[in-house]
Amino acid sequence: MTAGSLVLVPNALDLGAEAVALEDVLPLGVIRRAAGLVHWVAEDARSARAFLKRVGALVPLAQPLQALDIRELPRPRKGSREGVPAAEWQALLQPALDGHDLGLISEAGLPAVADPGALLVAAAHGAGLKVLPLAGASSLLLALAASGLNGQSFAFVGYLPQEAAARQARLRELEAASRRLGQTQLMIETPYRNAALLDSMLATLAPTTRLAVSCGLTLPDGFTRSERIADWRTRPQALPDRVPAVFALLAS
Repeated sequence: MTAGSLVLVPNALDLGAEAVALEDVLPLGVIRRAAGLVHWVAEDARSARAFLKRVGALVPLAQPLQALDIRELPRPRKGSREGVPAAEWQALLQPALDGHDLGLISEAGLPAVADPGALLVAAAHGAGLKVLPLAGASSLLLALAASGLNGQSFAFVGYLPQEAAARQARLRELEAASRRLGQTQLMIETPYRNAALLDSMLATLAPTTRLAVSCGLTLPDGFTRSERIADWRTRPQALPDRVPAVFALLAS
């Protein structure tokens, strides 16, 4: 029996905001492929169903929404340092092992990029399954492209510490690495802490360091501002607390 593929299906970037037209941000081929999948793995089954409802409004689903097999990625076990047992990954991949294509979808953007789905992709490779990524928006790469910072050498460093002193220390460390390597440093934050991270950057980074903030990319009110820290200090800007943002810095 021929095994199925793990299909990485991109999502829109409008989670938590007013929905945009799906056909404006995803290729028609991706929407059609998503409509044809019956088996899914998602971070959250509810948001996956909401996405598939939007897909079904454009292209008929292979089965009624309620009949689709949507399973959730395992959540980290509180107080445990052990990883997810291999049997759990095997169970999630079983439809593909049985010959069916299996969709993986993230809450937003590309699955497995800054996303826990990467562990399922690794398990799929370990099981000898074909992994098929579909084209769609990545907020990290869109932000990098819009920043005007170094797109030849960059690093994504995820979330920074929440505690103020630790966050400032991490910012100084990233700024020093950026200066030494000529490398753009990309990071994200939970939307309600956007303002705290920006304030910490303005208080910590050197005046000549360039900072780009991309907020609500692909949304009607989305923007990117890219200037030196000195200019940000001269003209402060409030950031929304419900819309994701990507922060990028490049030290000179």
